[in-house]
Amino acid sequence: MLIGNLKKFTIDSYHKKQARKLGVNINYSSNPDKKLDIFKDGKKVASIGASGYNDYILYKKAEAKGIYPRGYAEKRRRLYKIRHRKNNIKGTAGYYAYNILW
Repeated sequence: MLIGNLKKFTIDSYHKKQARKLGVNINYSSNPDKKLDIFKDGKKVASIGASGYNDYILYKKAEAKGIYPRGYAEKRRRLYKIRHRKNNIKGTAGYYAYNILW
């Protein structure tokens, strides 16, 4: 669940950097239930990130505002990566969420 007044998802420089590493482009999702649409060679390949949940950057912003203690974002990231390790299959929505949002 999203925390405090950080309810609106915004594309951060972190997300852009991660997408560049994977050779894809990102934009806000046309699906209101998702955060991002992923495009490869101009073609949409996936929609990622449930809009009702936090991701690494949202946790980092909440830490900066004092909502969570220092290090909480890294802990959540580590736990997400453990939990979704088996879904990290190249080209899937899970792969892009794992590598762009976390």
